[in-house]
Amino acid sequence: MIAKTIRTCFPIAAAAVSDKAEEINKLNVFPVPDGDTGTNMSLTLGSVVKELSSLPADADMEAIAAAITHGSLMGARGNSGVITSQILRGAAEGFVGAEDPITSADIAAALRNSVKVAFKAVRKPVEGTILTVLRDISTRADACAKAKDSYEDTLDAIVVEAYESVARTPDLLPVLKENGVVDSGAFGFAIFLENFVAAALGRTTEVEEISTTFEGTADSAREGALDRVKIEANDDWEGSEYRYCNEFLFKADAPFDEDECLQFLASMGDCELLVGAYPDYKIHVHSNTPNLVLEHMLNLGQIYEVFIHNMDMESRERTAKIHEDQDASEQASEPAKPLGYVAVAAGSGEAEILTSLGVDVVVSGGQTMNPSTADLLDAVSKVNAEAVIILPNNSNIRMAAEAAANACSDKQVAVVPTKTVPQAFSALFAVLPDSSLEDAVEAMTEAASEVRDGEVTCAVRDSAASDGTPIHAGDVMGIINDSIDVVGSDVKQVTLDCINRMQEEEEGDALTILAGSDMSDEVFEDLIAAIEEAQPDLEIDSHRGEQPLYPVIFSIE
Repeated sequence: MIAKTIRTCFPIAAAAVSDKAEEINKLNVFPVPDGDTGTNMSLTLGSVVKELSSLPADADMEAIAAAITHGSLMGARGNSGVITSQILRGAAEGFVGAEDPITSADIAAALRNSVKVAFKAVRKPVEGTILTVLRDISTRADACAKAKDSYEDTLDAIVVEAYESVARTPDLLPVLKENGVVDSGAFGFAIFLENFVAAALGRTTEVEEISTTFEGTADSAREGALDRVKIEANDDWEGSEYRYCNEFLFKADAPFDEDECLQFLASMGDCELLVGAYPDYKIHVHSNTPNLVLEHMLNLGQIYEVFIHNMDMESRERTAKIHEDQDASEQASEPAKPLGYVAVAAGSGEAEILTSLGVDVVVSGGQTMNPSTADLLDAVSKVNAEAVIILPNNSNIRMAAEAAANACSDKQVAVVPTKTVPQAFSALFAVLPDSSLEDAVEAMTEAASEVRDGEVTCAVRDSAASDGTPIHAGDVMGIINDSIDVVGSDVKQVTLDCINRMQEEEEGDALTILAGSDMSDEVFEDLIAAIEEAQPDLEIDSHRGEQPLYPVIFSIE
């Protein structure tokens, strides 16, 4: 029965951790961020599920314990994953030999063995982590066994204790309290345990009717722990002493001194772990010199499944994601405004200008990277407005924009068929406050139609200009209102020729011009000076557009 229960319940609990992986990851925003805890624990548990699924249907507890030990060791990721593997190993081995029906004493014995194995794997255990929660639930199980509680009551009791212990972690580890979070690994472990117990007791949802010793209004231990899960971005962290999380599997050529190896790993960094048994081991260490770690271990055997993570970069990415989620949450709590905007832009400078003009979401894209209908729909969904206008800013994107407008069912969406970013600038200026969707679309469409555009780029293959002039790959082309009208060899001269020709056809008052990512500030300033000299009556509004492929984009009105 024990073997069957574990095989049935383990995949359910592992799936619950996988579902909550992102939530667990967000807690890990304090020094030292060891990868993504939720993801690492999920991958570790998933490896066990795969190993268990390969066993025959009549596998006994000894075979299951071996599968859990091997699967968790081979699949362990990150510090949290490696420690989780040892927790699982100790508990599984502790159940070998237990007879059915299971008792509270069996549970207590298995958890005592789990504590023994897991704490042995960590050279410097830290209070306020997953190890603390493991020890606390073991102590609670011992108390239940002494009181001769039923195994059902014991399982419920250790789930309560797990969440209570999670909630206490900020009081034990200062860095948690400073950042307003509970320990991520401990929280993930509690989620696993809760869902394993729920499955073992035949429940389809969460552990029910469990009391709490918390002071306050929480109705359960889970809610009490969650009350302390206050995820905040940590913007003032200056970084860990060690940058790289280094982990790999190791097969020893011959028995070696494990203590001496651990001392070497400690000399390379911190969070060193060496778990397993000859000849198969899992090694983990934070270090600034992962190459030296690998070179040393190569002298003792073979290494494989090597993962090296830059924790500085991971921390910045995680913090940015938290800011994004917080901004979205704050926006969602505000009442929807009448009208919002989505626009497409190829350059960061273009995006900044569009945002300053009131665009809510800028989608990255342009001539050579057209966003999909799904991309535009996603952008529309992020705009907290009753109606949204999409500015495609490219003829090739117009159909995708119209498809997105037609597919959106929860808000009104319309498209103003802008062909260029400068057209979008003029269209946004034309909108009056409190305009209805219909009035705004009409005014913006009219304003965009009055803009005459020019673009300068280089030919990628041989062709011909509108008047038949040959174009060779590498030539500079001046495009006026979608027509290749100027061909030359110099960006500055082609730009001047385009502007002069457009002014001769119809004199305008204002020029908006954007420099591409490949044009330096010095070259751009020189170009502006040349335009001012050639067209002294033209008011020039120049910006860094940072668009790729097009050194110059401009419009005349």
